[in-house]
Order: sequence, then structure tokens, then C-alpha cells
Amino acid sequence: MSAPSARERVQRGGTLVGLGAVVGVLAGAASALFLWLLELVTTFRTGHELIVYTLPLAGFGIGWLYERYGQPIKGGNNLVIDRLHDGGAEIPLRMAPMVLLGTVLTHLFGGSAGREGTAVQMGASLADWVSHRARVSPAMRLQLLAAGAAGGFGSVFGTPIAGAIFALEFVVVGRLRYVALVPALVASLVGDLTTRALGVGHQHYPAAPTVALTPPLLGKWVLFGVAAAAATVAFIELMGFLKRQGEKHVKTLARRMFVGGVAVVLLWKVVGTSDYLGLGVPVIVRAFEDPHLPVYVFALKLVFTAVTLAAGYLGGEVTPLFFVGAALGSVLARFLGVPIELGAGVGLAAVFAASSNAPLALSVMAVELLGVGVLPHVFVVCVVAFSLSGRRTIYSAQRWPKERE
Repeated sequence: MSAPSARERVQRGGTLVGLGAVVGVLAGAASALFLWLLELVTTFRTGHELIVYTLPLAGFGIGWLYERYGQPIKGGNNLVIDRLHDGGAEIPLRMAPMVLLGTVLTHLFGGSAGREGTAVQMGASLADWVSHRARVSPAMRLQLLAAGAAGGFGSVFGTPIAGAIFALEFVVVGRLRYVALVPALVASLVGDLTTRALGVGHQHYPAAPTVALTPPLLGKWVLFGVAAAAATVAFIELMGFLKRQGEKHVKTLARRMFVGGVAVVLLWKVVGTSDYLGLGVPVIVRAFEDPHLPVYVFALKLVFTAVTLAAGYLGGEVTPLFFVGAALGSVLARFLGVPIELGAGVGLAAVFAASSNAPLALSVMAVELLGVGVLPHVFVVCVVAFSLSGRRTIYSAQRWPKERE
């Protein structure tokens, strides 16, 4: 077979850019709706905290809905990763509205979950719908799937460069799928612009101070990375244990979510605060500013989130792990003599970088969120945490290249 001509390459590139932009608009619009709804339900829950007592009933309802109508999409992010690996059947379009509804309800009733999983799944399902309607080749379809994941991630956090890199990095550990770089970048940029154009903003964090990297500071960052890796291992192992035990002893998803909801409500009453419900953004911001943040805060959020997600509630891990990392980083910074704004920012990125095996994307994300002052510190800690956490991951479908076997 002869190599494609220059004209054919240009046409193919133009098609990818055009379809990537379409995917970006759809993903950005979906993220805008999602973020708007999240703000509404979070505000309502904050003003009517009695609703948290009904989380078990809401979980039972969400579980029943997914058991009845969600079997083709129950893999969530892992289904997206599998399709990015091997193609296969079209991701059902129903994934977008179902994961949106399930996540909004999770947050309304107080589950401790995030939003990246929802955004990635919405973006990927919309992208696959576009690719099948446009009847593109199997290879182009995979590139558009990556674009959908990038558009969702980039637009929901307002970090388009990190969104593009994350979509290339999280599928196979240690390998960037550069073949999808152009549509992923286009979709992520367009998605972010679309979300902003629709009047939906993003959380702003304090800028990281500029601090020179010295040998003593480098040693502190290594210790920091060890702690971030330990938090990562604790989260993944706890969530895996709870999920296995739940599936072993409680046979239906609806009942597992009911039991998990009861556990979250009991935890909420025991700790006596709502700080660990939902996204927990106010505490993330506090971690950058409060030199008296309690040492145990990160551990409580880790437990709340592991219980919520292991039970089957929808959302994602990013923002809760931002909470865990920022709170841990703030405390470590005090003990190690590092500015707490810098420690919180580095921790925010490092725990999720290790959990998702995406140190490059999360380092870039930290720069987009916190400014260039976070470099080179965040990259050092992300790499250390990633290296020490082993082959653990929050994405069970994630694969490792053979040379690392």
C-alpha cells in the first residue's frame, strides 16, 4: 500500500481538526451544564443538610437505575480506556446523561466524589457518537475518543493543556499516544473556551510562590513524594478492599450503594462536620491559607471518598484527591519548612498523579492552576510519588508497556 499523498494528509488533518472542534464544543457544553448543576445542588445541600440522611435511599435509586439501564456503560472510565485500546462497540450515548444524573445526585445527597470521571465519560461518549455518525476510519475513531476524554477533562477543570496530555497519558502507562495529539488539543482548547463562553467559571487557587530549588529542598521534596505515594497506596488499597468486600457480601449494586450511603452518613455524624461531603473545595482552598489545618483532615477525606466510590456512587477521584493531597501537603509543608501555598499546591497534584499514573499531565495541570512558581517542585514530587506507588492505579483497565514487565 502506497503512503498517503501530501494532499491526503492535509485532508485527513483538516478532518481531525474539524471533528475535534465539534467534539470540543459538545464536551464543553456538557461540562458547563454539569458544573452549573453541581453548583446548584451543592448550594442546596449546604443550606439543607438534613438531605444527607437520605443518601442511602438515593444510592439505592441510582443503583437500581444502573442495574436496569446502565449495564452497557457500567465500566465507566475503564470502558473508555478499553475502547481507546482496542476499539470495539460504540460507547452508548446514554452514558452522557446517565453519568451526569448519577453524579449530580451523588453530590446533592452528600457523597464524597469528584467530577473528572463524569466529564471524561461524557466527552468520550459524545465523541464516539460523532465518530460513528461521521463514519470515520477505526484509527480516526480512536483519535476522536481521546479528543472526547481531553475535551471533558480540560473543560471541567479549565486546564486545556493538561486535559490534552491526560488523554494521551492515562491509557498506557509511560507512553504518550501522540497520534491523537492534534484532535485532543483542539477538543480540549475548544471545550474550555465553550465552557467559559457559556458563563461557567472555574475555581481559582492561590498562586504558588517562586522558590529556588536547592539540594536541601530537593531532599524535602523526596520525603514529600514518599508521603504522597503512601497516601496513594492507602487510598487505592482501601477502596479496592471495600469494593471487593461489598461485591462479595452484597450481591446487587442498589443494595451496595444503600449500605455505602449508610456508612457515609454514619461517618458524617461521627466527625461532626460536612467538610468531607461532596467535592470539598472550601477545604482545598483553606489548605493553601491555614497554618493550623488539622493533621488528620487528609485522612478523613480519603476514607469518605473510598467508601463513597467503592459503594458505586458516581463522580470521579480528582477533586477528592486534590483535597487529600492539598491537606497532606499543607501539613507536610509546616513540618518541612516549605511555604504552605507551595506545599498544598504540590500535594494537590502529586496524589492524583500517582493514583492515575499521569505525572506529566498533573504537573502541567498544577502550572495551569497555580502558576509557573510551582515548577520544578511539582514535577519532582509527582515523579517520586508515581515511581513509589508501584503498579497501583484507580483505573483497572490501564495498561503497562511490555518493556516494563
